[in-house]
Amino acid sequence: MSVNAIQQRCWNHESREAVCRCPGCGNSFCRECVTEHESRLLCAACLRSLTRAQQGERAGGRRLTQVAMALAGIVMAWVIFFGAGEAMLTLAVRPEQTAWQNR
Repeated sequence: MSVNAIQQRCWNHESREAVCRCPGCGNSFCRECVTEHESRLLCAACLRSLTRAQQGERAGGRRLTQVAMALAGIVMAWVIFFGAGEAMLTLAVRPEQTAWQNR
């Protein structure tokens, strides 16, 4: 004998009828206790654990991006200072080409 969803009660509110069963935990819930996420109705606990797992996956990519940006900044700073140093060496080696000494 199977029990219909109409005859089942909400896991959180025993006085309310259940409208769906959460695919994550298998418990039945009323309309107020479920929310739609990626075309599925999930309870708050399953939605929370799912979003935490997704945030953990994104954090790894974010760290890699931060390291890459830091390395790119270091390389860019080196190129700028190297270019400035080369320009100053060029001016120091050829002082006869400066305008203020040609007078």
